[in-house]
Amino acid sequence: MSFDLAARMTAWRHHLHSYPELSCQETGTAAYVCEQLDVLGIAYTAGIGGHGVVAQLVRGGGRRIGLRADMDALPIHETTAAPYASRHTGVMHACGHDGHTASLLGAAQLLRDDPDWRGTINLVFQPAEEGFGGAEAMLDDGLLARFPMEWIFGYHNWPGLPLGTVALHDGPVMAAAANFAVTLRGRAGHAAMPHLTADPVQGLAHLIIALNTIIARNADPLEAGVISTCTLSAGEARNQIADSASASGTMRALSETTMTLLQARLRDLSTHIAAAHNLTAELEIFSTLAATVNHAPAVALAEAAARAAGLEVRRDLPPTMAAEDFGRFLREIPGAYAWIGNGASASLHNPGYDYNDALLPVAARYLAATAKAALL
Repeated sequence: MSFDLAARMTAWRHHLHSYPELSCQETGTAAYVCEQLDVLGIAYTAGIGGHGVVAQLVRGGGRRIGLRADMDALPIHETTAAPYASRHTGVMHACGHDGHTASLLGAAQLLRDDPDWRGTINLVFQPAEEGFGGAEAMLDDGLLARFPMEWIFGYHNWPGLPLGTVALHDGPVMAAAANFAVTLRGRAGHAAMPHLTADPVQGLAHLIIALNTIIARNADPLEAGVISTCTLSAGEARNQIADSASASGTMRALSETTMTLLQARLRDLSTHIAAAHNLTAELEIFSTLAATVNHAPAVALAEAAARAAGLEVRRDLPPTMAAEDFGRFLREIPGAYAWIGNGASASLHNPGYDYNDALLPVAARYLAATAKAALL
């Protein structure tokens, strides 16, 4: 890879890092991607599934594959003090989507300049990955009908994994996920006269404890799952029993079977524990993400391509209970999702996190090599 391309990718990333945009708001990010594609002379279609962009490299007939990068940022206040730090208060690229986007643009240039392939490569720049259904929106907007693909590949930078090391998994890579919000409603009254009330705080306390039994006593011990209550809200006065109490949280599982179980038991427990305390329950389950489950032939292809490109590959890492909506694409077409080491950096979603610029050339090489291998 030339020094010029590495420097160009760094400039792309630093610009994106300075001007992060939240999910479903990526107007400037998408416009910037389109501007760079114009400079590269690569045709594209914008506005797919919201702010999604799909660029195409077409060279004769043959197979058709996809490479994907996400573009959105997070509602986190950056503390890196980097010269290219976020200029949008309270918003930052704390997950490295700026690097994913820049490296896919770099792969686009590598493939544009490489005469040694035939077929169609779809470059999918996806919005709204952070729990807002960007993959689903692109699919609903006809992504696969308009841009047919036989395979799809993507990656995520991975802090703590040595810089540039490619980690691949057979089967599950990242968990299915769903968020929940539950409100128990009762009857308010004086705290000194609880017999005249229906206390939602007591009911919610019982429900939170009971949620832990789903994993302990309902789920297969050999299947990974987690349900966590993360927020609580109830009452306005210390001497009043409130009329409602609310909680919210998240659940994760590596299989759709376990995720279905978690949701069903959450509904059952909410309804029946509320009834046992003379309360009513309102439950919402939202922001659902499919598990990211790799296809074995695609993993073998990606591993061979990475090794041929001179990259170190590991196959011994366990999956994570973090979630990624790349899994929604993998429900439709085969593919593989890799982790590529970001080195010794702050963790993802940390205000001090930063994508490692030295990873950009490695990631671009991985994406380009995998695309070429998939076209054979």
